Amino acid sequence: MTATSIEKVNGHAAAEPGFDAVALAKAEAIRTKAAAEAEALRIEAEGKAEAEKIKAAEEARKQKIANDKAEARAREEQAAREARIAKLNRERAEEERAAREAREKAAAETKAEEAQAAEVAAAEEQWRKYALSFYVVCSVVALPVQIAAFYNPNAIWLMAAPIMLEGGAWVVLKGARAAAAGHRPHWHYRLIAWCLAFIAAGINLWHGLHAFDPATAIGTAFASIAGPGVYDLHEHGQLRKRDGKLSWRQRRAAAKAAKKEAERKAAEEARRAAEKKAAEKAAEEARRKLAEIREDAFPKVWAHAVRLAAALGETTVTESVWKRAHRDIEGADPTETAEIIRLRNAAEARVEAARQKRPVNRPSSQAASQVPGAKKPRVYNPPARRGRRTKGDVTYSAAARRAASLTAKQTAAKKDTP
Repeated sequence: MTATSIEKVNGHAAAEPGFDAVALAKAEAIRTKAAAEAEALRIEAEGKAEAEKIKAAEEARKQKIANDKAEARAREEQAAREARIAKLNRERAEEERAAREAREKAAAETKAEEAQAAEVAAAEEQWRKYALSFYVVCSVVALPVQIAAFYNPNAIWLMAAPIMLEGGAWVVLKGARAAAAGHRPHWHYRLIAWCLAFIAAGINLWHGLHAFDPATAIGTAFASIAGPGVYDLHEHGQLRKRDGKLSWRQRRAAAKAAKKEAERKAAEEARRAAEKKAAEKAAEEARRKLAEIREDAFPKVWAHAVRLAAALGETTVTESVWKRAHRDIEGADPTETAEIIRLRNAAEARVEAARQKRPVNRPSSQAASQVPGAKKPRVYNPPARRGRRTKGDVTYSAAARRAASLTAKQTAAKKDTP
């Protein structure tokens, strides 16, 4: 070895005797390698720390978003719960108010009905008392003339005949009331009472005209009829009320209402008949237009349908006849044709390809065979090639590049070392 070749090894001059350049180079390589490894570890640790930091920040962000969503959901649920509670409270308050108003209305109606019933009962009782009082007054007015008519010094007992007539009418009217209360015929009681009243009136009129003046005769005769008549009028009203019979005005109002209802029903029937006629006319027009459209759109099917309807004894081409004719000519129901079936099969093939994650726009051989005029797709299968690396297809980190550079330097130093 010459002095020139060993003047400098790895940048250090061999000035001192016994200097080991190989050991120095190895030590330098080890130191460089350790430094590179330490740097790589530091960079890796920093990267991991940064990644952990980013991951922690991302996790914190996601957790914050989740917490915000949970809080918003909780607020929404609380608001919805409060809204439901408020709605239930409002509904309960509304129901209670409606029930209270219904009770108050029912109580008011009941009170009004009771007041009306009490008023009617008071009026009926007053009317009964007035009728009875009037009967008594009329009897008092009519009895003296009748007693005078039956007066006979030799037959004093005949003076009780007027009392028998007036009292008989009263008793018979009471009998009529009892018969009516027992739901028995009462017309003959009232007839007898009126006969007794007219007999008493005739006696008063005859004796008044002969013994007194015409005014007394007419007044006492009227009293004999008016007393039982007014009381019978009272009883007759009670009977009609009990039996639920309507008055003349009520019957007239009921007849008028029935007439209006009949007119309304007749008008309703006429309206329905007119609507039915119009609907039938519209349906006939629609059938005619449909027949024209079918004849223009499907001439062969329509001609066959007309012949088929004539063969079957139908006056028109019905839906069943049309369906059968369409099936005979087209081979399918009216809603199906060969073109529609091909298009449906192609669409189903595209949907199936999308579900299986195959190309959707490229038609398969089956779909292409079903679509008229479509060519079968050509499938290109390139030959298998060995893997080949190109420049720039792999990228390395900065630490890896530095480590590779140090390794290359160490290898070159080892080659230069004798």
